[in-house]
Amino acid sequence: MDLSRNIHEERKGMLRRIYRQSKHHQVRRRAHCLLLHQEGYSVTYLQDIFQVSRKTVYNWFEAWETRGLLGLYNQKGQGRKPTFRAEQQEKIKEWTKEHCQQLKQVIHKIKETWDISVSTKTIKRVLKSVNMSWHRLRRVVGGEPNAAEYLDKQAQLEELKRLDAAGEIDLYYSDESGFCLTPCVPYGWQPVGETVGIPSKHSRRLNVWGVMNRHNQLHSYVSLQTITSDVIIACIDNFFPEVSKRTVIVVDKAPIHTSNIMLDQLSEWKQRQIEIFYLPSYSPELNLIEILWRFIKYSWLPLSAYRCWQSLVDSVEKILREFGQNYVINFV
Repeated sequence: MDLSRNIHEERKGMLRRIYRQSKHHQVRRRAHCLLLHQEGYSVTYLQDIFQVSRKTVYNWFEAWETRGLLGLYNQKGQGRKPTFRAEQQEKIKEWTKEHCQQLKQVIHKIKETWDISVSTKTIKRVLKSVNMSWHRLRRVVGGEPNAAEYLDKQAQLEELKRLDAAGEIDLYYSDESGFCLTPCVPYGWQPVGETVGIPSKHSRRLNVWGVMNRHNQLHSYVSLQTITSDVIIACIDNFFPEVSKRTVIVVDKAPIHTSNIMLDQLSEWKQRQIEIFYLPSYSPELNLIEILWRFIKYSWLPLSAYRCWQSLVDSVEKILREFGQNYVINFV
């Protein structure tokens, strides 16, 4: 069977564009097949090129003859029917949330509930179609903030951000973090079939207290000793000996921030235009300096930092020293 009509140059140009640019693989193949046939290639040769049966090639020709350009596309109802209905896919999503690391448990429930046998590969396809992906789990705080307090503090914080942007106050975010030779394992590009290992060992803990604003300005204190209320008071007095306008420092309600010695200091700081703004419990996402700690641990620390203790100390101190220049966060 040959095409009963030659493809006009205008349609050839359209077929060439479809062949080069269509996002649908099947459509590109059919357009390519038609173009080659017009150039004189035999059906037998086309079978070999596209690895399809003779009947399939003729079906492509017939679809072109009867429906023109629309014949390149599958009609509604063609193709393999989905294994699961929409409500079943939602149930699979629900089961996966319960067993997020064990898809075999999900497969077992599918077999038990609907008597459908599927592979792990099929389940992964279904999960991608319902907007799920495989990525690292993250540790979170062990409680929920009081809803009313959270909304109130969030609104107050937005107002402080507005005043800071207008230059009426200076707004800072403060917290502590620790670093050791047991690494936070990040994602990274690796050769296929190979695994990049990160040295891990028990070590001392390098403690860091920092106070940072939204303009990538950071003051930090690094110590092998535990960060205490006395240390925080000394750091604030050292980093802010004098301020020219109202300065607000955001902190969480950790015990070292709410100890008696800290509370006794609040009135003296307020006389110097320094205020402490306490976040509600269990709300680290409101403290921007938490983003800094994540960037350091998961993105900026090189793998070589975990070779030895001194390498870790040097790497952390380098990042803290160069933050705002070579290490920058875009706080929107």
